[in-house]
Amino acid sequence: MRADDLRHFPTLARLQPPRVMRAFGILTVFAIVSIIIFSAVVPWVQTAPGTGTVIALDPRDRQQNITAMVNGRIDRWFVTDGSAVKAGDPIARILDIDPQLLDRLDSQQRELRAEITAARDAMATATRDVERAGTLFREGLASRRDWELAQIKVADYRAKIAKSEADLNAVVINRQRQSVQLIKAPRAGRIMRVEAVDSATMVKQGDVLATFVPNESQRVVELYVDGRDIPLIFVGRRVRLEFEGWPAIQFSGWPSVARGLFDGQVTAIDIAASSNGLFRVLVSPAPDRAPWPTEPAVRLGAKVRGWVLMDTVKVWFELWRLLNDFPLQFTRPGSATPGYAAGDAAKTDKAADAK
Repeated sequence: MRADDLRHFPTLARLQPPRVMRAFGILTVFAIVSIIIFSAVVPWVQTAPGTGTVIALDPRDRQQNITAMVNGRIDRWFVTDGSAVKAGDPIARILDIDPQLLDRLDSQQRELRAEITAARDAMATATRDVERAGTLFREGLASRRDWELAQIKVADYRAKIAKSEADLNAVVINRQRQSVQLIKAPRAGRIMRVEAVDSATMVKQGDVLATFVPNESQRVVELYVDGRDIPLIFVGRRVRLEFEGWPAIQFSGWPSVARGLFDGQVTAIDIAASSNGLFRVLVSPAPDRAPWPTEPAVRLGAKVRGWVLMDTVKVWFELWRLLNDFPLQFTRPGSATPGYAAGDAAKTDKAADAK
């Protein structure tokens, strides 16, 4: 306002705002202009957050139970909680409640083999009798009944041999099962937990004796992501991971500024939701980035926080999206146009089919 105009407003002319307020006003205007320019120019990387754990990709490398192969009682434990074992190392020995069972099975095998040998010798003799009876019958020196009785005798011996061989196979199988009384480690690893079973407790076939975890495993991360973001995630998306107990500083919109985080990429996405209502995403290490921390820094089962890197937008768009509670921006794979919606993709596909 000019000085001539202030003469008509004497009260206003006598007002003198403090310098602090003037400086505050100038700073406020400068901050508002800076925020507008910042929001309009600075890019922002959208992310789809999720939480999960570190698991082994191969099911054989995951935690597994060591079970009893036969019925019996525990005679001896060779390991304790936390014991390191190699492939083939003994874990426990099981004994049958009958200590003479193996001896009796061996005796049955010898008896059945002797019966089979005797029956085969008798059948060979009976076969020769059939030939002689057939010759005498053709020469008219014996009746047909004698010839048929000789044939029936051979058939009886053949059936007896078949039954004895079946019994022998059953005894051999039982003997082999009973011989598997020494439980061994399937591969190198560590015994996590041993069940509290002593020599006075009976165990049945299939009962869990110990929990075992292999040493070497190819690790991946399973992230559980909200169903709102899962349609926009595809195989190959970059993921930033923060492992439990690993110091890290995360900047969601600027991944390059974050520290202590590791890179991964999406390798698989479940087509159905899990029991918790979220969708599981498997993330493997990125081959062109730094490797993930190994044990003991990060163990199997450790918790992980992850951010799937989506499209790059401006800060003002991200603020506008959050205020309106809109989903993430979507760019179709292979397209450089941000905001390429699914409806546009469907229209393009229909137009291509029409041509």
